[in-house]
Amino acid sequence: MTYKKRLIFLLSLIAVLSLLFTGSFIFNSETSSKRSASMLWLDSGLAGKADRISINAEGQNFELVKRADQWFVLYGGSEFPARLLRVEDFTGIFTKRAAWPVRSSGASSHGRFGLEAETADRLTVFGGNTVLLDLLIGFEDSSGQEVYVRRYAQSEVRSGDRLLKTYLTSQVSSWYNLRLIPESEDGKVSVNNVQRLSVYNGNTTQVFSRRNRGWTVSGIDVANPDQSNIENYISIVLNTEGDNFFQSFSFDNPDLGRNRITVELDNGSIVTIRISDGDESGRRYANVSGRDYIYTIPSWVSSRLFAEPSSFERQ
Repeated sequence: MTYKKRLIFLLSLIAVLSLLFTGSFIFNSETSSKRSASMLWLDSGLAGKADRISINAEGQNFELVKRADQWFVLYGGSEFPARLLRVEDFTGIFTKRAAWPVRSSGASSHGRFGLEAETADRLTVFGGNTVLLDLLIGFEDSSGQEVYVRRYAQSEVRSGDRLLKTYLTSQVSSWYNLRLIPESEDGKVSVNNVQRLSVYNGNTTQVFSRRNRGWTVSGIDVANPDQSNIENYISIVLNTEGDNFFQSFSFDNPDLGRNRITVELDNGSIVTIRISDGDESGRRYANVSGRDYIYTIPSWVSSRLFAEPSSFERQ
């Protein structure tokens, strides 16, 4: 090999190695950046110890409190059951690893990100008397897809899932578990658990009793029961929700005894739903046995609870 050829070969080799080195540096930098952006705010092990979440956002100040594996909403001096699945989805935002890239490290930037301690929304997670997580949530970014976040008493600003802001600023009532039978939310009670369903609506009585794999109907004239329609109706009863809780209605109000739905379950328990007549707008009030709440039920929901006998007849 001549000197010229050797020189060309060496120069080519140097060029290839340089490209490889440069590519490796860029790749490593991108990987490092992604690793820096990917994080979780609260370790799942610590999250399992959480028993209280304080939320102060857009003038709303309330708490989510956990007792005996059940979450409750504390608001305005009252306590109501919380939606378990909503709480789990909410906490998943800060307990699952996701992209939260650093946007600033200086305290001087907090104002333009809406992260000053006096004005930002605040989320605090407690485990007993220990603060597990304390976050300030500020403005959305220009895309509207992310929100700026920093830990309380720390300067670093990150951005990520805007859904966190959505949860914090939604109406308090959106956290309420307004199902008349709350256990249906996470599948603890389903149609398969029902042995008998009795509906008392004025002078009409409808009773649906399980027999083998089907249902028998009594109290109303249904010559050929549609098993699918009966199952759908029972599912509607189990999953019926009010639209709010009502505190200006007495539990011993005689109006609550005018209509009743009784659900007998396979574990021997009996749930009785007492429902008032409709007011001028068709709205009704309901109380469920064993629960200290009055639910408000809009007319379109209550109309599904009291079905016409013909709806159970096979066509």
